[in-house]
Amino acid sequence: MIYLRYTWRRIGLLLLILLLPLTLAQAAPEFMPVEEVQPGMHGIGKTVVAGASIEEFGVEVLGVMKNKGPAGDVILVRTYGDLIERTGGIAQGMSGSPVYINGRLVGAIAYGWALTDHKVGMVTPIGDMLKIWDKDSTSVGSVSHVESLAGLNFKPIATPLMVSGFGDQALAYLAEKLGPLQMSPYAVGDAPSDIDYGPLKAGGAVGVQLVQGDVNIGAVGTVTHIDNGKVLAFGHPFLKKGNVGFYMTNAYIFTTVRGLENSFKVGTNGTAVGSVTQDRSAGIGGEIGRFPSNVPVRISVQDETTGHLKQASVRVVQDEQLSPILAAATVYNIIDKTIDRTGPGTARIKFEITAKDMPVEKFTRENMFYSAGNIGELSVGEFFEAMSLLTSNQFNPVDIMDVNVQVVVSDKRHTAAITEAKAKAVNVIPGETIDITVKMKPYRGEVLARTIQFTVPKNQKSGPLALSVHGGGMIPLYQLLLKKGGIDESVLKGEKKQNQTFAELLQDFSRRDRNNDIVVEVLDLENEQAKNEGKQRSNKEKKKKPKLPVPVAEPEKKNRISPQNALDRTNDNNEKAKSFVTTDFIIEGDTRIYLNVTNK
Repeated sequence: MIYLRYTWRRIGLLLLILLLPLTLAQAAPEFMPVEEVQPGMHGIGKTVVAGASIEEFGVEVLGVMKNKGPAGDVILVRTYGDLIERTGGIAQGMSGSPVYINGRLVGAIAYGWALTDHKVGMVTPIGDMLKIWDKDSTSVGSVSHVESLAGLNFKPIATPLMVSGFGDQALAYLAEKLGPLQMSPYAVGDAPSDIDYGPLKAGGAVGVQLVQGDVNIGAVGTVTHIDNGKVLAFGHPFLKKGNVGFYMTNAYIFTTVRGLENSFKVGTNGTAVGSVTQDRSAGIGGEIGRFPSNVPVRISVQDETTGHLKQASVRVVQDEQLSPILAAATVYNIIDKTIDRTGPGTARIKFEITAKDMPVEKFTRENMFYSAGNIGELSVGEFFEAMSLLTSNQFNPVDIMDVNVQVVVSDKRHTAAITEAKAKAVNVIPGETIDITVKMKPYRGEVLARTIQFTVPKNQKSGPLALSVHGGGMIPLYQLLLKKGGIDESVLKGEKKQNQTFAELLQDFSRRDRNNDIVVEVLDLENEQAKNEGKQRSNKEKKKKPKLPVPVAEPEKKNRISPQNALDRTNDNNEKAKSFVTTDFIIEGDTRIYLNVTNK
């Protein structure tokens, strides 16, 4: 009995030893170095062309091209088999498909030949892809264009950017913004809810997701190799940004479409399973179970015309170049989806951005916009600018914690034109506050009047004083003339600082005149025209020109702005010689008022 028990124990141990190599081979296949790859060798590739099921196709080695790829050598192959006949050759989305010869992993399908035999492609050796895991992931790189193989007309098998939940106009906006980054978005639907993806596997579909939530934006490729939760895929760069922080997801392939120029997979991202941390020449690398930081964006859009309210929530990846584009495109899309029309309209937009390592805890801006063509695109312009200002500032990285955007849209035209402006008193003394009545005529409405209190600068010289009265979004005529002459009016006034702090930069943006403001400010024409003449006239000509009797505005004080009041939008008349009043209309036009400053 004891002997029998010992015998079975020895048999069990022997079976375990025999099965162990097979188990290890399934978990981590042996690699074939590129030096061992010879023309005429045959192997198999694995990929998904529909659904989530992995299929195989044949691969024949045509040769090895030494040092011809972005990461080193590349292997020239011809693909064949039933799968290749169905897809019409190597398709976009097959990048990363693992290639095995005699059960050993050789590399990943990565490059194709444009406008020729789509069955011929190139493989990135697995040895170059494994080096991705040795890269440092402590910092995030910037966008770099993906190169093609010089002189060979080979190019990376394109990785389409799949977008779900977007309308046509927002998709066109996204395509325009991503054009310089060589990314082309395509509209797709969400994956079926009952899909059982299972764990990521070599040959299975994998996604790189940039936006997730009520809308989704991401790319789809193929897993090349997995080892202890670490993933290699694509076989070529996604954006070649180096260290990155993108979502890694499973993916669903609706179908693979044959094309004359190329074939392509139509797929969409599934659920997040980890993060992509490396985006290199030889492919992308990531880790299962490790998730990237993100920018939560909450959006609320109210259509005053229909009463329709739409709210959405997404998470956008943290990236200096991509975050502003993706967030603005998403807001534009929700506006487009809410109003469900094209044409003129007025929008009121307010956004609040909360972030770490910012001079203020919350960055807020409100404004009104009117467009006779596309109100959605116009209304997100300032939001895109604000996001870019924060993510790409020259001072320090900013970790955006929350973004809240509220938009109210109407199909009515809420504009008003300034018709007249009068001061209650013509003779004024320095430091005196006077009432200025401005009349404006709303579009198809009756004339309205608003009163603005303006304080004469305390050190204003005696003599005539010219004031400009204009809408906050309007550029007065004298400023247009200065710009035409190549002169920056803000520099002349001393408002543009060469060494601004981060707080001052944010304050300038937040205090910027709004389109629905009526603005009253000093016209500093004497100084401005003198500067202009200095560029365009000789000294003799300047002496002949009569001097305009308009005094110079008081220069802005040099006080440093504290973080507490950096975004306080107030009428700081003594510093800026400027006042404003906010209305319910987008103000058009401008006029002037002439005062006489006296010491009595």
